Amino acid sequence: MHQFFPSELFDLEQVEVLRGPQSTLYGRNSQAGVVNIISRAPSDEPELRASALVGDFGERQTQVSLSDTLVPDTLAVRLAGIYRASDGFTENTLLDNNADEQSGLAGRLNLVWTPSDRWNVSLNTTLASTEDDASVYVPIDQDDPFEIARSNNGEFNLDTNTQSLRVGYGGDHLRFTSITSRNDTDYEYFDVNDGFALASTDDFDQEIFSQELRLQSPETADQFQWIVGAFFQNRDFQLGFNDDYLFAFPDLGIPFAGSDISASAYNQTTYAGFAQIDYKPVEPLTLTAGLRYEYWQETFDRDASIFRSFAGDTEIPSLLSPFSEIDDSDIDGDVWLPRVAVNYQINPNVGVYGSIARGYRPGTHNFVAFTEEELIVEPENAWNYELGVKTSWFDDRLGINLAAFYNDISDLQVLVLDNSFLFGEISSADARAIGAELEIRATPFEGFDLIAGLGYTDAQFTDNTNPFTGEDFDGNQLLYSPDYTYNLAMQYRSPNGFLGRLELQGVGTVFFDEANDLQEDPFTLVNARIDYEFETVGIYLFANNLFDTEYVTLAFPGLDGETLAGFGDRRTVGVQVRSQF
Repeated sequence: MHQFFPSELFDLEQVEVLRGPQSTLYGRNSQAGVVNIISRAPSDEPELRASALVGDFGERQTQVSLSDTLVPDTLAVRLAGIYRASDGFTENTLLDNNADEQSGLAGRLNLVWTPSDRWNVSLNTTLASTEDDASVYVPIDQDDPFEIARSNNGEFNLDTNTQSLRVGYGGDHLRFTSITSRNDTDYEYFDVNDGFALASTDDFDQEIFSQELRLQSPETADQFQWIVGAFFQNRDFQLGFNDDYLFAFPDLGIPFAGSDISASAYNQTTYAGFAQIDYKPVEPLTLTAGLRYEYWQETFDRDASIFRSFAGDTEIPSLLSPFSEIDDSDIDGDVWLPRVAVNYQINPNVGVYGSIARGYRPGTHNFVAFTEEELIVEPENAWNYELGVKTSWFDDRLGINLAAFYNDISDLQVLVLDNSFLFGEISSADARAIGAELEIRATPFEGFDLIAGLGYTDAQFTDNTNPFTGEDFDGNQLLYSPDYTYNLAMQYRSPNGFLGRLELQGVGTVFFDEANDLQEDPFTLVNARIDYEFETVGIYLFANNLFDTEYVTLAFPGLDGETLAGFGDRRTVGVQVRSQF
């Protein structure tokens, strides 16, 4: 499923994963966790990095980055870019071509100005463009899931334009940070349903502006650390839908050939203030307390949907999607988001921790609502409780981490299809999730590493009723939440630059609907790679999904009642060359 996020992640320094609600510092919609993606900063010395990758199914990728100082010790710059493309995994037997070709191009400019040791100003701008064929969905029981016959492969285009300005000051008694950002996204999706002579175009435009200010304790603070801040965000989001029917389908509410047209617009504003402290009353004990207050407001507008003949001489209210006009529907709300945590280092090798945090997703409008009751979507709330232990043994040659969690979710926002499988509402449900995670890393001897992980989750609806059918889903499993996951990686790196790695990734049963009728059974993926690195050049051979396992990533009922599914990537084998100077 395509999202408002470019697929090109490139020139990265590191990726941080913060699990559990992070609402205190990161705000709305972070109740499950935060992925912090950090790009490489400009270097102090001239640097050139380049890489090229080729693989089967026409996979190809090129990355280049250049970094240098423009003014010694004062102004530095970094330029980075990526091009990637693929012929896709699916054959269109009707057109005798590839049905899911992909391509993307992105570039980034990063300027860092350090007028003194205390000041750091960073300007970052990224442009990205993705041009893919439309998503491929086939009957779930089709013999070959990588064949499709359709008259047009469709299009998915995503253009993003982002800028951020970060101003940081580090003093002896406090640090100050200002982060200003803007994101402009244009999304267009075109697809064809030959069975209904239907061509659909979705056009979404989004612009986000945000400003955050932070004051925090100096880097030298040890026993008592603190941070306070304020946040503002405004988001304009416009949606346009155009369905072209080449023939009349009176039974479906399509009186003549023409276009079914609807358009909606959101304006969302968020204000927040937050604070967090870390206090060590004694050396091995750290107490954390955080609190965020957030106020949000949303205005929603929708044009009355119409059905217009292709000639433009006839226009009537839509019978297929009879959306009425909505003018300046306003909703708002506020919330307090606390977080407390305790971390106790029993000894240098063993530490235990516990945390309680509240997650939150603001309310919104359901843009396909037919009635007043369906229009307003309630805010989603979650409380997360976690206990864990982290250990390190034998001079850090063995590490074992164990965590257990409980999530209590109220007013979970669930998209529900109506009886026609065309539109629906966002209903509210209650749910809970209980789980545990085990992580093990070991270095039996120099250069050889073992990494293993096992996760178990029991995520169930505790109160969920389909508003259209009245069907009770209490006790059913949540969507896209496997009952278990596991991973195992073995890696050896020799002193002369050779590296070999073999990894397994396992996923338990996954459900795709609230009734738990559509599911993917457990499966395992195997990936392998062999690398050899010289002083400035590396060669990397890889094989992903080595045994060409077929697995479903999405399933849903089609218009004709047949279950459609999207399948994961096939086996891909390729080679990459990297160089750094």
